[in-house]
Amino acid sequence: MALLRRCYDKLHLKINESKSAVASVFGRKFLGYALWQARNGEARRGVSEKALELFKQRVRQLTRRNGGRSMAEVVERLRRYLLGWKGYYGLAQTPRIWRSLDEWIRRRLRALHLKQWRRGKTIYRELLRLGANPRVAQSVAALSRRWWHNSLSAVHHVLTIAYFDRLGVPRLS
Repeated sequence: MALLRRCYDKLHLKINESKSAVASVFGRKFLGYALWQARNGEARRGVSEKALELFKQRVRQLTRRNGGRSMAEVVERLRRYLLGWKGYYGLAQTPRIWRSLDEWIRRRLRALHLKQWRRGKTIYRELLRLGANPRVAQSVAALSRRWWHNSLSAVHHVLTIAYFDRLGVPRLS
């Protein structure tokens, strides 16, 4: 660090020592990426924890269940954000994290659907329209106010990955 200070002093620049360090690259963050060492000894790229938390916070904001937006509006805003994020962090070597984020986003969208349909009668009608089994539609409609619970239950057999692909929701994985 002393060598860096001397070099930067010659250029009349200041070092932010809280952000700078002379240390191993593993465990450090750089432009939203984090590096770790795989079992075979090679270095791997991943998204830093802070960047993942900011991503989740932004997706929560875009898919919140109130605000009076149609599903098409929500998907369009989400699409723009996801494509940009995927473009920037596309070099990360974390397929398991991408899959888990995809599942989480779809679950939020299912909960948003159920919240928009609101009443049990509407949920029942819409699920039948989408091709659900009447027993499944009835069990989901019976618990119409438990959006987050229902978004993990039988609804995922009706609001499938293909359904969200047709809506235009991009996949991260």
